[in-house]
Amino acid sequence: MKKILTSLIFAILLSACAVTGATEAPTTAPQFEISDPAKILEAAAGSEFKIIIDSNPTTGYHWEIVDELDANVVEFVSKDFKGSEPVMPGSGGVDVWTFKALSAGKTHITLGYYPPSNDPVEPQQTVTFTVTVK
Repeated sequence: MKKILTSLIFAILLSACAVTGATEAPTTAPQFEISDPAKILEAAAGSEFKIIIDSNPTTGYHWEIVDELDANVVEFVSKDFKGSEPVMPGSGGVDVWTFKALSAGKTHITLGYYPPSNDPVEPQQTVTFTVTVK
């Protein structure tokens, strides 16, 4: 009888631990959705918006703004690289470009993907995003 009672208590405690572990919030990093250049980005004047694009700076390739921004409509704020999980040498990730919407209007932001080089070169790829600020 003691063995059955002990087994029953052990089973209850074990199931309580399993339920407690299952209710904890996940600790994974937030996932980023790649921005689609085919869709118009919309932002309210005074707000910030992001352009997120695949990147792998460990290869020496990098994204840069190709043409000057329309300073009446948008302003560059920052660029940050977020590595894919798990972070390992040579693994890629995304560049997160942050811009501020200044005033109502429509403009384009063109990013170029440049190869590693010490000399001025043309981008190997360009991507143009249309932005409408309301």
